Amino acid sequence: MSSIEIFGVPGLPEIVPGTDLAAAIFDAASAAGRPLASGDILVVTSKIVSKAEGRVVDLATVEVSPFARQYAERWEKDPAVVELVLREARRVVRQVGPVLITETRHGFVCANSGVDQSSSGGHGRAVLLPEDPDASARRIRAGLRERGIDVAVIISDTFGRPWREGQTDVAIGIAGMHPITSYIGQVDPHGHEFRVQALCTADEIAGAAELVKGNLSRVPAAVVRGLPWEPDEQATMQLIIREPERDLFR
Repeated sequence: MSSIEIFGVPGLPEIVPGTDLAAAIFDAASAAGRPLASGDILVVTSKIVSKAEGRVVDLATVEVSPFARQYAERWEKDPAVVELVLREARRVVRQVGPVLITETRHGFVCANSGVDQSSSGGHGRAVLLPEDPDASARRIRAGLRERGIDVAVIISDTFGRPWREGQTDVAIGIAGMHPITSYIGQVDPHGHEFRVQALCTADEIAGAAELVKGNLSRVPAAVVRGLPWEPDEQATMQLIIREPERDLFR
């Protein structure tokens, strides 16, 4: 591998419940003159997956619990959003002032259970993470295979990170490729055997793809071309989520 190419897929329509994402991305890439090809890695922003799967909530319809209302009033937050954050959480990991760090039902530890109001398609709405991002990735991959293209698919979302400012995109769903590249057991040029080195390739790809997507460009999908990947039809994000007993910071 001497180089890789990363480019966005422009021209996607506004995504609504029931949108066939595989078809929409395939058509948009073709119309832009850069059609998808077998061997590509397709990175899709989770927000359009959530929109296609109907995971958008009208905040006016949310029945707010007393705790959520009290917390929201104290910290000047939207009570309906707080309620959704708590509903989407398996547990609250840390609550410091207005900051809620939660563990989602998927096992992701992130701010506000991944609930987001930006790019929701209208005022007074919130977007939830997909119910099963791995299954979402598999559906997109299957839809593209029906069109004769064998690509790996990553669903990405923007997360903060401990000890570092700023956010980066990470993988929250995967299909077709193994998410981790392990060097354990291999030997460096000086004869040192790697014992713990394993790269989360899926996260690295998601972060790189964000460079051509961005938050304001209306380009929610990107293609990584020329990067070899290990096929894995059983791929799942559960391979990335660290077991609680091995997590020193939970």
